[in-house]
Amino acid sequence: MKLLFFDDYKLGVAKGDSVVDVSDVVKDIPHLTPQDLIKGLIEKWDSYKGKLESAAAAGSSKPLSSVKIRPPLPKPATVACMAVNYLENHTMPAPAPINAFLKSGHCVIGDGDTMVLPDMPASVFEGEAELAVVIGKRASNVSRADAMSYVFGYVNFIDGSARGVPAFYQMKSRDTFAPIGPFIVTADEVPNPHNLSIKLWNNGKLRQDFNTDDMGNDIARCIEFITSVHPLEAGDILATGTNHRGLHAFMDGDKVELEITGMGRLHISVRDDLKRKWSRETRLDRLEAARAKGETTGFVGSITPQLEGKYTPVEAKA
Repeated sequence: MKLLFFDDYKLGVAKGDSVVDVSDVVKDIPHLTPQDLIKGLIEKWDSYKGKLESAAAAGSSKPLSSVKIRPPLPKPATVACMAVNYLENHTMPAPAPINAFLKSGHCVIGDGDTMVLPDMPASVFEGEAELAVVIGKRASNVSRADAMSYVFGYVNFIDGSARGVPAFYQMKSRDTFAPIGPFIVTADEVPNPHNLSIKLWNNGKLRQDFNTDDMGNDIARCIEFITSVHPLEAGDILATGTNHRGLHAFMDGDKVELEITGMGRLHISVRDDLKRKWSRETRLDRLEAARAKGETTGFVGSITPQLEGKYTPVEAKA
């Protein structure tokens, strides 16, 4: 099932290009906020799944294009993100040491919303296409063998990043830097999350194109690792990382689209009031150029240099 919020945070079930309002089915779930509602639904899923299926089958639908889609998890308590968790098209000989970081729930935006680049001296702003896991029940010190039973579903996720600043907190947890959506897709519709195509377009040009089979640490291991550090609750997000080769600068006016197999397509815009400019190179472009010159380099490529605008390095202006 594909679950979403739309308009004034009505709960809907997506069916193809349409949505059915199923808000009446869940009105008895105690909640003060939309996040409370979706968390309560996830926790009581076995009691509501059949009711939602019936309501979606019997209810009248309207085109998705006619509604305002909201983030399906408007303010999760925890947004945990895996760091360097891909093998870069299997070119890395082994996964990097397992690691992660947190983003604030305040970073979350939804389909059709805008990522705003802040006035700060970042080297470049990038957005990482990722598959994110939606947690289904409280998880603490979960074993790898049991981990997948804690997965409620999956969602498209873009990890906004302000590179070149002193700390991950400033780099990753900026306002609007966690676009998700348009739906939560329940786990029963994703038989193998480790064989999904991930594609990200910027202004219609395909930039990231990889498969989740390139993950260094699989989802079960990621859940095991995160929950060994702190618990996760129903409705929390665990983003599983990206293949860095297609990363590139996000700039003012960009129209970005992310689609993962079966997850629908997430659309966002980018706004930079400073109108800064970077080269349109990807990390892979820079990696291949360096190797062509005989330069020794790593596996993920270097970041794109800024060309114009506030904070442009002196050497770039020379």
